[in-house]
Amino acid sequence: MRQAMHREPELSNNEWKTQQRIRDALERFGLSDAKIFHKTGLYVDIEGAAEGPRRAIALRGDIDALPIQETRDDLPYHSQVPGLMHACGHDMHASIALGTALAFHRMRENFSGKLRVIFQPAEEAEPLGGRSVAEEGLLKGFEAAIGFHVKTDLPAGMYGARAGAVTKSADQFALKLIGTMAHGARPHAGVDAIAMAGAFINEVQKIVSREMPFADGAIITIGTIAGGEATNIICPSVTMTGTIRTSSPERRTLLVQRVREIAEGVAAMHRGKAEFSHRFGEPPVVNDAAMVDRFRRLVVDTVGEDRFADKISPVAGGGSDDFGFYSTCVPSLYFWFGSEDERNHSGVHTPTFGASDDLLVPTTELAVRYCLEMLNS
Repeated sequence: MRQAMHREPELSNNEWKTQQRIRDALERFGLSDAKIFHKTGLYVDIEGAAEGPRRAIALRGDIDALPIQETRDDLPYHSQVPGLMHACGHDMHASIALGTALAFHRMRENFSGKLRVIFQPAEEAEPLGGRSVAEEGLLKGFEAAIGFHVKTDLPAGMYGARAGAVTKSADQFALKLIGTMAHGARPHAGVDAIAMAGAFINEVQKIVSREMPFADGAIITIGTIAGGEATNIICPSVTMTGTIRTSSPERRTLLVQRVREIAEGVAAMHRGKAEFSHRFGEPPVVNDAAMVDRFRRLVVDTVGEDRFADKISPVAGGGSDDFGFYSTCVPSLYFWFGSEDERNHSGVHTPTFGASDDLLVPTTELAVRYCLEMLNS
């Protein structure tokens, strides 16, 4: 499954072949009642037949790829689709989720309760699959959710998790600064939108450095900017877009509000206008402390004490993951499995990213054991 997905990557919200491939695999092993969500997503429920607590937990594996041209020529299963590759390990994640589903199907006489395995599309781009999981109530009545991610700066064979916020929210904004056109030789007759933009770029970063606690890890990124028509014209408008990130759910709305206020204040100071809009993206992933402790004990007992890491940085430093929608609905565990070895040391979202197939079975076994503990204890 991992190699097939890697050969035929599909972008967010276009995972049609991947969806069918997963459905076919489930049906070959007797799981024929998988249901569709978010058009290209799939989830399947495995009901246990044993006596015991009738708990319900969910496990996610994301399935989408990225618009990156793979440059690994040492992989026999390298991407066959120009310009696309699984550069974030979702082919690994989905395969681990598949293995977990098949294992529980075979063991259904030995556990009680229900495991829902969610093959989630569109983690990388809007409209986000994680938002659909929350909005369509796929976690209603469930007690916990489990997610995972490959980690390229953690040695292969090691696992990590820590309590609290482990990713940041990612909210998008768009800004148009509006001035007045004039001849470049008569700047006093116009209102310079480029001057406004320069002031905004400088001032908006002070929200992070002077208004946000360091522990929040707030980040404001201006990703695009466009404006101006000629070298001798006072620019009448500038547009820009960016992202606003924080690990603090409490200050997330405040950050967006302050970016808006800085934009409007800078525009007013320069005698111009500001048009600001934003869209809330994924929330921070927040790990439940008790679930993290259970995972740590499982790793220590089954793999070894030296294989667990808790003092580790989050994925991609200030990165985000729409598993945050899961952790806003139910207590959650989001753990990392290391992939760094002599052949695989590039970061995610790069054309040379890779991870060994040897990680699949051990990580699947750990996920299966953890889910069994959650359902039966």
